[in-house]
Amino acid sequence: MNVISTEKAPGAIGPYSQGFEVNGVIYTSGQIPVNPADGSVAEDIAGQAEQSCKNVGAILEAAGSGFDKVFKTTCFLADMGDFATFNEVYAKYFTSKPARSCVAVKTLPKGVLCEIEAIAVK
Repeated sequence: MNVISTEKAPGAIGPYSQGFEVNGVIYTSGQIPVNPADGSVAEDIAGQAEQSCKNVGAILEAAGSGFDKVFKTTCFLADMGDFATFNEVYAKYFTSKPARSCVAVKTLPKGVLCEIEAIAVK
């Protein structure tokens, strides 16, 4: 097992790692839309989805993988009313259309609107 860590994605806000590689499979922790450069969070779902995707991408890159190698994602939305806009942004990054679950949750860390986790091969 190898811990994945990069300064290009936000640091963990709890007792967990940004990601792990196990036998050539990459598991990212859920990525909320915090800009790792300054800690800011966009106000709208489009901006937040964009940043969450960028954060996932940074972890995949640090692991020697990429969006094209993702085969499963789990997405969390604070409001299913944001589903269409979230999908528009998500589709720009996950062009291989991995298997996905997308659920609405009551709240997310730091009061954000979305969170994305991914599983990929190296």
